[in-house]
Amino acid sequence: MTTNHTPNNGTYMGMVIGGSLEAGVEVKLAPTASVEDVKVGTFMTLAGERSRFMGLVTDVQLRATDPAFAAVTPDPDDTLSAQVMAGTTAYAVVKVRPQIVLPEIAGDVKPGEDVELSPAKTIPAHFSRAFTASETDIGIVFGKEDARHFYVGNPLDLEAKVCLDMQRFVERSSGVFGKSGTGKSFLTRLVLIGMAQKTSAVSLVFDMHSEYGWSGQDTDRSRQVKGLKQLFPSRVAVFTLDEESTRRKGITPDGVVRIGYDQVEPEDIQLLAETLNLTPNAVQAAYRLPRYNGWGKQWLEKFLEVEPPQLQDIAIQLSESPMTIEALHRRLERLKRLPFIGTFPDEQAIHGILDSLKRGRHVVLEFGRYRNSLDAYILVASVLTRRIHDHWTQQVEHAQGDSAKEPPPLVIVIEEAHKFLSPDVASQTTFGTIARELRKYKVTLLVIDQRPGSIDSEVMSQIGTKIVCLLDNEKDIDAALSGVAGARALREVLARMESKQQALFLGHALPMPVVVRIREYGSEDSYRQLLQPTTARRKDGGDELFG
Repeated sequence: MTTNHTPNNGTYMGMVIGGSLEAGVEVKLAPTASVEDVKVGTFMTLAGERSRFMGLVTDVQLRATDPAFAAVTPDPDDTLSAQVMAGTTAYAVVKVRPQIVLPEIAGDVKPGEDVELSPAKTIPAHFSRAFTASETDIGIVFGKEDARHFYVGNPLDLEAKVCLDMQRFVERSSGVFGKSGTGKSFLTRLVLIGMAQKTSAVSLVFDMHSEYGWSGQDTDRSRQVKGLKQLFPSRVAVFTLDEESTRRKGITPDGVVRIGYDQVEPEDIQLLAETLNLTPNAVQAAYRLPRYNGWGKQWLEKFLEVEPPQLQDIAIQLSESPMTIEALHRRLERLKRLPFIGTFPDEQAIHGILDSLKRGRHVVLEFGRYRNSLDAYILVASVLTRRIHDHWTQQVEHAQGDSAKEPPPLVIVIEEAHKFLSPDVASQTTFGTIARELRKYKVTLLVIDQRPGSIDSEVMSQIGTKIVCLLDNEKDIDAALSGVAGARALREVLARMESKQQALFLGHALPMPVVVRIREYGSEDSYRQLLQPTTARRKDGGDELFG
């Protein structure tokens, strides 16, 4: 059978002998192709009668034409018989799941040129030829690095560049998932650099372990690498909860964050329920305390000042169990040990964060010596996110569609995301609201987590782009691949990735799933490449050179 489509210089691998759209097509490898050279997660192109398809290798199998073959294997020293049987009686089959229909005349398309890519809704016919994907094909599908595409790495066994469409990336919430030690922070830092270079969006990063501001660690955690502030000093502001820790790095923070008692709301206490070991009744009591005795916004400060005898009276007036009120008081007293929480009427730091974000500066909030305090992280992230989301909502509504008056798109970056987005709290907190709004008020989330299975399923369904490192828990794998076509085949791909410097990229910012070998980051040469002048769009319609 002849086809009208060229392989774009890919190596001939074999012919299609069967399969389906759901399970993928089966390609019988040619005798000249070694099964050991084909890896799960690599790309193949399939030259059909009227279309060319690009697909992902999801499985490799050995087969025989005669079931009795296993009983009559040749002598180990009889290489001639083995060579005769190979490719005839014994052969290899590769399963390829078609994902994209490539342009009809591939030779006329240049990598990075805008082309119409449509998802595969059919499969190539029997005996269609299969080729390894060429660098030209990869360039056509994933674009080239330009004003909106950011180079994140290479496909397996190819030197072609895989680029992430950063404009589409910030259009919806996104997630970086993987078990501990797989390089989630490294990947997130890379994505934030791409966001700074290619978009007008700004980010607010709650940097629990000081990985993104001035410096961080590479994937092996063996050396320090430059953070956002060193790469883009004029475009990144560093705020801190621990001024001493930040100054030890040789930098002066743009502000020191303090949280006043009057800024804490019952919603924040609900997020702390697990870490403070609060019962559901205690959480509900916290929601009632602002109404007690007209306390209003001063409810936390007033409640912490209460002496034990008065707790009985509070319990009676709120119709709560005295034991519940006493337990709530005892647990909340832990917050008094955090020096950055108290009676602080001056909100200068919070206004400074808002001002930096509105002016197009990315903000990294470092936690310093509180990096191991989940209480501190959850409380600060919750209080600030609510204030900033409320401000963004008001600004967008006030603009009434006038883009010149609207604030820039904002991406809020949170680690330990399941603490903020668990099924118990996601529907009642600001974080769940942001995920469901789908950028209605120009605010989205970038969530980082090693337990995506613990995040509310509705929230996971709103995650547009997912970057998935190695996961070994079935529930987490199911959650990370939920809502993805061909999830069963992608499970096999995910299970065979290396534990570091590889990730499965899929979703809104890419035309098809791809396993990426992450680009180098940490050498002086890699910094130079990142800091090459790159045009990005500004809110006012002009251009700005970063780097």
